Amino acid sequence: MSDTPQEPGHDARETPEHWRALVAQVGREVAEPLSAALERVVQLATTGRIDQASLRELRGEIESARRIGIVGQQLARFGARRLRQSDEKLDLAATLQNVLTQRSRELGSRGIEVKHSSRPIEVLADPALLFSLLNSLVDWAVELGGKRVTLRVDRDPVTRHGRIACHVHEADARRPAVPEAAGMQRPVSLNRHLLLELAGSLGLAVASEHEAGRTALLLGFPKTADLDAPPDAAPPERDPGDISSLNSKPLAGSHVLVLSARRALRLEVRESIARMGLVLDFVGSVDEAISFCNETMPHALVYEGVLHGAKLEQFARELRAELPAIGLVEIVEQADTWSPPLTAAEPPALERAKVGRESLYHQLPPALVFELSRQL
Repeated sequence: MSDTPQEPGHDARETPEHWRALVAQVGREVAEPLSAALERVVQLATTGRIDQASLRELRGEIESARRIGIVGQQLARFGARRLRQSDEKLDLAATLQNVLTQRSRELGSRGIEVKHSSRPIEVLADPALLFSLLNSLVDWAVELGGKRVTLRVDRDPVTRHGRIACHVHEADARRPAVPEAAGMQRPVSLNRHLLLELAGSLGLAVASEHEAGRTALLLGFPKTADLDAPPDAAPPERDPGDISSLNSKPLAGSHVLVLSARRALRLEVRESIARMGLVLDFVGSVDEAISFCNETMPHALVYEGVLHGAKLEQFARELRAELPAIGLVEIVEQADTWSPPLTAAEPPALERAKVGRESLYHQLPPALVFELSRQL
């Protein structure tokens, strides 16, 4: 893939025309599933009945519209101002493995087989930007509709830069090849736009190709740790006028499941983390949470402490057994501050942060940042 065409540069996408076209595309892509969902709702209002298949399709259409809205929100962050980054030394292969583990149930439910081979390679990158990039890479691979995805982390043999190669193998390999020049004329999906914006912000080299039955994307990391600046190089200074680290790091799109039986508390949770751009789902009981997680795993679980009992404890243990880095936040009634998990005092499966309801608005966002950062 070293001779494949390069994607348009980041600067080429910094034009008013580009952003106006993106806004129009967000509107079109949100309207399409919502129009289909509205037809089903009208039919339900007319007949008073809906079968299970139509109910599943209705939920899927609403979820699709919501996801497009979240992607649009993430893209808007790039259009508003450049993000200041705080680079850290990260294991690229381990971070990718965390993302794949997080999304294994979703990929399995879609019948997508993922093969992953890698070697430990450290790169310098903002952790949250890298996490968002890898999730966008998975989203892009999923939307192509292939049933087999191959991911590889290795070094470029010439530059020695770390790189990720993603190959999506389509279900129908008999489809004729499309030349790259013609392929670039096709509408670029919002997931692809977001992936390119994230790659541009991280300073990655991006190349792609398409042939019969296979689409490939290569992401090169020039800031590979052992090739970069001296270890005592000063980190970039933050501008107080820029978005704070809480909001600048695009945690938007991270999936949080909220377990609460009280509507008032649900509204308080939604309000307290509205600016973070997280994908929120709400369930009212432990049984509903178990059913939900059987289909897809969230990045974090927030639950009200009054529901804590043997069943919830066992559920938490099972979540941690499958996904050790999943975030757990308990909302308690009395405390007015949040405390990070005390690993020395609690078994690993029960490690969790605690947030007092009285200080929810101020303390839940940093608690979630703390918990979500554990996965990087």
